Amino acid sequence: MIANNDEFAIAEIVKEPLWNAVFSLALAVAALITAEFLPVSLLTPMARDLGITEGAAGQTISITAVAAMITSLLVTVLTQGFDRRWVLLSFCLLQISSNVLVVFAPSFTILLLGRVLLGIGLGGFWAMSAATAMRLVPQRMVPKALSIIFGALSIATVIAAPMGSFLGGLIGWRNVFLVAAAVGVIALIWQAVSLPSMRTEKPVKLNTLFHVLQRYKIKEGLLATMLIFIGYATFFTYLRPFLEQITGVNQSSLTAILFGFGISNFFGTTLARIVLEKSLKWSLIIVPIIMSMIVAALILFGQAMAAAAILIALWGLTFGIIQVAWPTWLTRTIPDQAESAGGIQVAAIQLAITLGAAIGGLIFDYIGIIGVYIGSSVITCMAGIASIFALKIVKENEI
Repeated sequence: MIANNDEFAIAEIVKEPLWNAVFSLALAVAALITAEFLPVSLLTPMARDLGITEGAAGQTISITAVAAMITSLLVTVLTQGFDRRWVLLSFCLLQISSNVLVVFAPSFTILLLGRVLLGIGLGGFWAMSAATAMRLVPQRMVPKALSIIFGALSIATVIAAPMGSFLGGLIGWRNVFLVAAAVGVIALIWQAVSLPSMRTEKPVKLNTLFHVLQRYKIKEGLLATMLIFIGYATFFTYLRPFLEQITGVNQSSLTAILFGFGISNFFGTTLARIVLEKSLKWSLIIVPIIMSMIVAALILFGQAMAAAAILIALWGLTFGIIQVAWPTWLTRTIPDQAESAGGIQVAAIQLAITLGAAIGGLIFDYIGIIGVYIGSSVITCMAGIASIFALKIVKENEI
């Protein structure tokens, strides 16, 4: 697969990987994701302090996701011609500004404004993450670079809620966001000294997004991506009800199982670079089918706590591989439009997560938690089947 374009040419001529820059991006990811999920464990004190309901406080997460989805689609067009180094630094600056606004927010409106800024930084960063990895390391090392970045995501997802809860009790919820801002400052400085200049001369128009969708196998790949993340959302969103109703866990056991899920997910993203180097093609087909079988086994044996904990950890491990696999597929399938395609992929994932949670909720209300997990198993299996069509006729050495 050969493309005559600036973005892909840069990936091809990189002789030595810039791992320092990759790790600086990983820290930026950790800062962004931590800030995104901090309200999960701080809803009660936030609501009490601002005089709002906990339901209203929960919208601080929703509005961030919406802003991220919109930004991921438009960021390539709006930042065309700008050095990507400065664009990435601006996203980090938005994270810092967001947290500072939250710290000093006198009202719910200002708080929401701060969360919108975070969503812009989050969506913009994710849209450019795969394309940036291509410009920092040789193409053969892109899976490793992405595994580092997604590994940081896994760690941040695991520690955000418990850290927020612990620190909130010690220093107050506003100061927790101040700590998150401090992490953002460290990431900003690290990026400033490690990121190289990444100029782009190729003009990007809004209709570029539609042209990208017409490229070979892109729609099929996006469909498979959406299916796997719908399966993820139905699985993870309703994991607590499953463990409480079927497995019968207490609070401490629930925390331990969720922590195990997060740690396994981190190891999955780390393992991904080895698995994907063996065969990206078969990973995208087989791993979702394995995930489907794990959910089916959880339905059958989830009454036993040990079995449930092991199966959930295995699911987190396999999902970690998939988290890295689809962005890697993107960099190899459409390297000349990796930024625009990355934005579409991020928006598709956000939409899939929203749909998965909604679909799971409807099934839960009408059938129950077992119905939700049957649905998750079926949808995840469909993702593996859809991957066959996304990769059909493409030679293994091209993906």
